[in-house]
Amino acid sequence: MAGSKTAVVLCMDVGLTMSNSAPGEESSFELAKKVIQKFVQRQVFSETKIELALVLFGTDSTDNPLSQDGQYQNIRVHRHLRIPDCELLIEIENQVQPESKEGDWLDALVVCMDLLHTETKGKKYDCLNIALLTDLNTQTNEESLEVIINNLTQSGITMQFFLPFPVEEDKEGQGDSERRDPGHPGTGKGLSREQKKNMELVKEMMLSLDVEDGLDEIHTFRNAIEELCMFKRVERRPVAWPCQLTIGSSLSIRIVGYKAVTDEKPKKMWITVDAQSHQKDDVKRETVYCLDDDNETEVQKDDIIQGFRYGSDIVPFSKVDQEQMKYKHDGKCFAVLGFTKQSAIHRHQFMGSQILKIFAARDDEHAGVALSALIRALNELQMVAIVRYAYNRTSNPQVGAAFPCIKQDSECLMYVQLPFMEDLRHFTFPSLENKKFTPSDAQLSAVDSLIDSMMLVEEDENGEQRDLFKPHRIPNPAFQRHFQCLHHRAVSPGTPLPPIEPWLKAALDRPEVITERCQDPLDVLKRKFPLTEVEKKKKLKTSAQIFGKESEESEAKKVKEDEAEEYNLANIAEGSVTSVGSVDPARDFRALIKQKILPFGEVCQQLTHRIEQLLSNKNTQYYMKSITCIQAFREQSVKLANAEHYNSYLQSLKGSIPNRGLEVFWELLVQDGLTLISKDEVEGSTVSKAEANQFLVAEEQKEEAAPAPVEDTGDVDDLLDMM
Repeated sequence: MAGSKTAVVLCMDVGLTMSNSAPGEESSFELAKKVIQKFVQRQVFSETKIELALVLFGTDSTDNPLSQDGQYQNIRVHRHLRIPDCELLIEIENQVQPESKEGDWLDALVVCMDLLHTETKGKKYDCLNIALLTDLNTQTNEESLEVIINNLTQSGITMQFFLPFPVEEDKEGQGDSERRDPGHPGTGKGLSREQKKNMELVKEMMLSLDVEDGLDEIHTFRNAIEELCMFKRVERRPVAWPCQLTIGSSLSIRIVGYKAVTDEKPKKMWITVDAQSHQKDDVKRETVYCLDDDNETEVQKDDIIQGFRYGSDIVPFSKVDQEQMKYKHDGKCFAVLGFTKQSAIHRHQFMGSQILKIFAARDDEHAGVALSALIRALNELQMVAIVRYAYNRTSNPQVGAAFPCIKQDSECLMYVQLPFMEDLRHFTFPSLENKKFTPSDAQLSAVDSLIDSMMLVEEDENGEQRDLFKPHRIPNPAFQRHFQCLHHRAVSPGTPLPPIEPWLKAALDRPEVITERCQDPLDVLKRKFPLTEVEKKKKLKTSAQIFGKESEESEAKKVKEDEAEEYNLANIAEGSVTSVGSVDPARDFRALIKQKILPFGEVCQQLTHRIEQLLSNKNTQYYMKSITCIQAFREQSVKLANAEHYNSYLQSLKGSIPNRGLEVFWELLVQDGLTLISKDEVEGSTVSKAEANQFLVAEEQKEEAAPAPVEDTGDVDDLLDMM
């Protein structure tokens, strides 16, 4: 129960007999210690309000409040009641060790009862519990049993026993040979006289307590380890979300929502600490803001403002602008926009990280009747409500579907978020149909048989379907591994992390019944789909390669090569291009040329406009993007046999380099060898091959010979207007 407070005393036998074990078996002490470790781990990582105390008996020393006049000896209170932490785990690992004395488990039980009575006095607890771990192989003073049972009953303290053998071991008529069980330590030679006697006392105690079937609270070490191996999930207190369900302007129903499914995350997040002191306060953070220049000039925080990139531009936005930019609404709401068939809502469109259960307000009878009528109507008509949902005034609104959910003892609406238009992705994939690889009927039948054999649902004896694989009962392996490693690092710092526990791997494995059932269909599948090794054929030489002549290609083949284009999923997802944008101008330029929806001159004008915008940002990143655009400009101009626009722009750009301070950019352009388009490449060009080759070289020589600035041959903007 959320918010409940529990006090538990772990009472462990560390005496002489607990260390005895058969060859190749773990001793009772080792198993009992594992039980305590795993129990404490669960409480630490689940961050519950359970308070733990640890009492050891059979110890060499004595340390407890009742140890007077030689009574209650060899019993030590190792830890008093408090919230468990990693320190307790470390103490259990390093300080709880086998000792050489024998202790009376009934005396230890009295010490535990006294500890609970003393340390819970004046406080309110929902549950008081003592867990006793022992092999019962010690002498016991049974005269105090009746008094102990009465005190346990009056105090409301519950008991649990953890033993190395099950309670059924000591049935009448069983001989020692019948009781042998190698799976339980200490039973290889049967129970000793003390164990038989103490087992009877345990049964008498558990049956005398006011507990239904008290023998169920007697567990074995191994069963307890298996049950406790999984880390307990972090308990969350259910938080109600009160709101009004509205339909139109006149109908309102008081509702309350709870999270039915949500994305769980560990409560403890990573914290940066000093490696030497392990203290968070010893790590000092210092933030410095610098300009993106050669000197990295420092700027004060008050002198900076947030900006958003819009293409190649940066648009500044102050905090006031950001507040005004936010979408504002009237606050929390759960408004029904309309209704639709359940078949119109596809499961693959479900979004979000949570599912809400919507109930009527508890204290409102009219709301319960109204919501019940809505739920039943939706269920009968197989419809859902489309809802506008906003958690509070500061959260963004959502659109979702509210499904009717009717169970034997409850009714509710299940809300699931749906996507907006921008959330949808429309992909186009090539067809899977291929005449060359059409499967035969036998192959299709083999695959059908495999699918049938791997179905994770089967019918039981009553004809009802049951799940063989239950994901909702499988713990998150990332959490389990995370907690396992944290525990290991806490108790054994500096040592390598342990491997993943076998049970965790097994939890995600295929069920054994499925593995056995699908073996035959898999063998059939291997026979129906044989694998053959394909050797790579040697590429045959063409006549042109052999005789040194280029064979003429047919016009159809040339057209096919021109139209061939690499299949690009990103291009398809972005839709058609209508103008040269600022994100990838070169790609947009090529797309517009291919679409032929605009004149070539107009597309060139758009591209040169983008190049000028990029060059206004004197940064190497933008320079390289501009060169990519110029490369595409030249490539398409040669392909379309139109050199006029490219040559004119490049000559004009060259003349403006000194005045605009773009010498670094021009050096990059020279390295890429982007020259003018000559007559040899395009017949209509007015530039000879020699002039094209000397275009970049001449500029370098001119700068070295004449230090005077180059006269501007014309304004780039005027040139753009003419194009």
